[in-house]
Amino acid sequence: MAKQYNYLIIGAGGSGGVLAHDMTRAGLYVTSIARGEHLRAIRANGLTIRRPWNRTSECLKIKATDMQHYSERPDVIFLCVKDYSLKDCYSFIRSVSKRSTIVIPLLNGLISSRKVREDLPEYTVPGGLIYVSANISEPGYVEQHGKLVRVAFGMQNEKDKREIPFLVSEDMKSRGLDVKFTETIERDIFEKFSYVSPAGTAGLFYGAAAGDFQKPGEPRTMFMTMIREIMTLAFAMGCPFEDDYVKMNLEIMDGLLPSATTSMQRDVTAGRTSEIDALLFEVLRLGKKYRVSMPAYEMAAEGIEERYHIH
Repeated sequence: MAKQYNYLIIGAGGSGGVLAHDMTRAGLYVTSIARGEHLRAIRANGLTIRRPWNRTSECLKIKATDMQHYSERPDVIFLCVKDYSLKDCYSFIRSVSKRSTIVIPLLNGLISSRKVREDLPEYTVPGGLIYVSANISEPGYVEQHGKLVRVAFGMQNEKDKREIPFLVSEDMKSRGLDVKFTETIERDIFEKFSYVSPAGTAGLFYGAAAGDFQKPGEPRTMFMTMIREIMTLAFAMGCPFEDDYVKMNLEIMDGLLPSATTSMQRDVTAGRTSEIDALLFEVLRLGKKYRVSMPAYEMAAEGIEERYHIH
C-alpha cells in the first residue's frame, strides 16, 4: 500500500493558495499556513479560486492554521513564501519537522533553493519550482490569471536522496496533479526564471500588464531581449537551455489575462518589501561574476532605481 503523506504548505498566497486548493481537491492530506484576515476568511468560508478567463470560481474548505497553532509532523513541506521571508520560516520548520521531513522550496529566485539547502543542512531539500500566476484579491479569495499550474522538484547531484522526493511526485501525479520529478532541476529553475524575472522586471520598468506584452511594441521586445540575456547567462553558468524559451515564454504570457501583473510589480509600486533583489539585482551580480553582458537588465535597473528610489 502506498504511503499516505502528510503535506504542509507554508504560505497561502497566489502560488501556495492555488496549490493547497488543488491538492485538497485531489484528496491529499494537506494543511496551509496562513495569517491575518486571509486565514480568518479561509477558516470561516473556505478558499475561493477565481478563474476570470472562463468566468468560474471554486470554493473549497481547506485545512488552514497559523505557525503558532500547527501541531503535526509533516512528511513534506512546500515553501511558498517570498524569497525575503525565508529566514522567518526556519525556526518553525525545525520545530515541526521530523528528521525524515523533506523541505521543497517553490520560490521565484534563481538561487533560492540553494540558499534553503545551505540554511537547513539537516533536511533533504530538493530544488523546486511552481508555474502559476495568481494573487490574493481579497481575504479568502485568490485570483488565478491563467490555466497553467505545474510543480517540479528534484535532486541534481545527490543520488542517495532521490527516492523520497520521487515517491512524493508519484503520489501527487497519481491524484491528477501536474507534477514532475526531475534530475535537471538547476536548469529547470533557470528556465522558469527566464520567464519570471523578465516579466517582473520589464513589467515594472514599463508599468506594463500582460496585455502590453501580448502585442508588438517596446515591452514585448524588452521581454524577449531579457529572456535571451537569461539564456546567455544560463549557458555561462553551465545550464544551457535545450528549447527556445523566447517562444515558450511568449506562449505563457499570451495565455494570461491582459490585466495580469507580477507580484514584484505590485509590491514595488505599493512601496512594500519585494523580490526585486532576487529577480533583478541578483541577475546583474551573476552577469558580472560570469562576464555576461546584460544591457537590457542594466537599462531596466537604472530606470527602476531612479523611478522608485531603490538603492
